Formats: sequence, structure tokens, C-alpha cells
Amino acid sequence: MGYYDQGPSSENRERRRRGGGGIFFSGLIGVIVGALLVLVAVPQLTGTDLFGSNNNANGVTTENKVDSAKTENVAVDVSSDVTKAVEKAGDSVVGISNIQSQSFWGQSGNDGSQTQEAGSGSGVIYKREGDKVLIVTNNHVIEGADQLEVTLSDGSKVKANARGADQWTDLAVIEIDGSNVKDSAIAKFGDSDKLKQGEPVIAIGNPLGLQFSGSVTQGIVSGVNRTIPVDINQDGVEDWNTEVIQTDAAINPGNSGGALVNISGQLVGINSMKIAQDAVEGIGLAIPINSAQPIIEDLEEHGEVKRPSMGITLQDVSEVSSYHQQETLKLPKDVKSGVLVRQVMPNSPAAQAKLKELDVIVELDGEKIESTVDLRKHLYTKKKVGDSMKVKFYRDGKLQEVTMKLTDESQL
Repeated sequence: MGYYDQGPSSENRERRRRGGGGIFFSGLIGVIVGALLVLVAVPQLTGTDLFGSNNNANGVTTENKVDSAKTENVAVDVSSDVTKAVEKAGDSVVGISNIQSQSFWGQSGNDGSQTQEAGSGSGVIYKREGDKVLIVTNNHVIEGADQLEVTLSDGSKVKANARGADQWTDLAVIEIDGSNVKDSAIAKFGDSDKLKQGEPVIAIGNPLGLQFSGSVTQGIVSGVNRTIPVDINQDGVEDWNTEVIQTDAAINPGNSGGALVNISGQLVGINSMKIAQDAVEGIGLAIPINSAQPIIEDLEEHGEVKRPSMGITLQDVSEVSSYHQQETLKLPKDVKSGVLVRQVMPNSPAAQAKLKELDVIVELDGEKIESTVDLRKHLYTKKKVGDSMKVKFYRDGKLQEVTMKLTDESQL
């Protein structure tokens, strides 16, 4: 027997008709409510009302205007203690070109065959003297020069003459015509004795030559009263201890002789060297201006530093073999250091005090002397020409003492 669909009854059809109408009206109401929510929410999100006006946070209604984006250049005047210090000191820093004559074989000479720049460095204008201005720099910047040329901060070049130089402190003074140098370009000295670790300092100079003239680097005082051994004659033996300021301000070749200034723009050091080793970074060294001033004054007046002299040549006892310490010098076994007298100059203070070859100096004015560096430091920093000095020394194993009157080393 087959089955077929008889269709809904009239009662069922009426129920379906009523139910369908309810669903339609419910959906219509939902659409209307949703539309109203959109109309209310969108103005709040976009800041505009139904009429296209803007509503700000304070409830003030303004007209909505759509403008194309506009750009403009804004000039910002950035001024700080650093920029002010550079403005004060920048013009005082100059470039120095070391020009040497070269022979046909490329060796230095004075035959005038040709000249070329052998090196360059920096300097600082620090004084006006009549129609000249004086510049302080490093001895190694001008060493060996046949001619010197100074480049001022405005780029103009002028011939310079050496006034004096000192290899022990690595300082030199040169002079140029001052007619085109303004008084504002003369550096003001500060007080390097008052520098503190962590104090900001600024290095100004010409790293790598005049291409980067007037370069400014900033750092801090990393250390004061540092002592750096120096080999003056390049024989591998330390001859002198230079007192320096340590800074992490970048100091590169060409910065030598340039200015280290404090935050007030005052000159507190002459940039001199850096420790250049693969494992070392950020150790620059400058000669304190307080130490440099008496040297500068001597170079201005005499062209050299007037230092007292004993009139002897020296050698460290530590360089003498233990055999000769005992058998030749006859030193007591507990004496392992001191300064050996290798030669006594005729008519010198040492000769007049009866010092002899092979005497071993161990004390000056009651201060223990262990090396030639100690002896020079005592002589050059604590004594003056004409001063008397007590000397204790061993001769043939016996300790003796004499007093000598020091003279100017240039007189020997």
C-alpha cells in the first residue's frame, strides 16, 4: 500500500499563518533598534553628530571641516652648558701644520728642494703680546719643523714661529701675527687643581688633520693626578713621569695640543696623548694647565725651561747585574735600588761636591731615591737654580753625604 502527504489541515494552516507574522514583526523591530544604536554610537566614536557637526570633550559643537594635511619647518634653538662652553672656547683652538723640507731621497733637510706637511696637530691661543698672539701646543706637534703654519678657526692661514719647546713636559709655545685675532679668541685659564672625578669636560681640536677642524667631543674627568711613564729618547727606558688628567672624551691623532675645557669654557688642560691599545678604550690624557703655566712662562721668556742641574749622567742600579752591584759597586746586600753616577761633568755642582763615577745616590734632601725618574722628579719639581741640595750616596760600600749648589743645566 502506498503512502502520500495529505497536506496540512485548515487548523494547522491558520497556526502557521499567525506564527509567521509574529516572526516578521519581531525581526522588523530588531532591525529598527539596531539602526538606532548605530546612529547613536557612531557620533560618539567619530566625534560628529547626526548633522555632521563636531562634538569635543567639553560638549562644544563646531562645524566639521576636512582640510588637507599641512607641513612646516620648525626651527629649534637648542642651547646648553656644553654649547655655551664651546662658543666661549672654540675660536681659541687652531690647527698647526708641521712643514719639513725633503731631499731628493725623501729625508728631512734644509736644502730647500721641496717642502711638505710632515704632520699636523692643534694649539690654543692663550695670550696677546704686542702685535703677536701666543699659542701653546705640544712639543711633538712642532718637533723637526722647518716651517709652521697655523689655521685659525675662520679657515685663514698664517705663518708661525716657534718661541720655545720642552721635551720633558711635551709643551711648546709658538707665535703668530695677531692683527686678525679677536680678543674673544683668547682662551681663559681655569684651575685644574679643582677638577673632580665625574666633572664634565670638553675636548676641542683637529682629529686626523684639518678636515675635521674644530671637532668637539664631550666626556668626564676619569681621573686626576695620574702619572704616565715617558721614554724621552726612545731607548726603551722610562726617563720621566708625566702628570696628566685622564678623560674619556675622545682624543685622536691631531687633537694633540688642543684644548680640554670645563663646563664654563675655561682651559683646564692641553690634550696630549691617548692610550692606544686593542684592549683599551676611552683613555685620553691632558697636561693640567696649572702644571703647564710655569713651563709656558719659561718658554715665553727664555725659549726653554730653566731647570737645575747636578752635572752628571745617570743609570738605574736595578739595571746593573747583581754581580757588579756586589763586586764593583760594593753595595750592601740590602741595597737593590738607587742611581749610579756614570759620568761627572767638569766644573759642575757634582764635581765641586766631589762626587765620582760609580757613586750610588740613594737620597736627596732626606727623600729616598730609587731611580733616575725619582731623581729628576725631585730635582725638577722641588728645586730651583741656585738652591742647595743634600745628597747621600754609597762609595765603596760606605754611606756618605755632601751638599751641592745647583746650577742651570744650560750652563753646563
